[in-house]
Amino acid sequence: MADPTPQEVRNYIAHGLCCEHLEVEGDGRHFFATIVSSEFDGKSRVARHQRVYAALGDRMREQIHALSMKTLTPAEWQAQG
Repeated sequence: MADPTPQEVRNYIAHGLCCEHLEVEGDGRHFFATIVSSEFDGKSRVARHQRVYAALGDRMREQIHALSMKTLTPAEWQAQG
């Protein structure tokens, strides 16, 4: 199985999680994502990451070696400017 591209990882996340903003960078094995979703409102950082892992499903174990994330609510994203 070929390593996924950052665009493919972005599509996987977007398909499973409603995002107001989504950026993914990476080299095919290690990725960094900035994810802004209203689904994160009231959730801890751990719960937010678990929600992203759920969106990725088995791909997280089978295709994606490492994923670092910045998970923000729309209000947190806007406050960052």
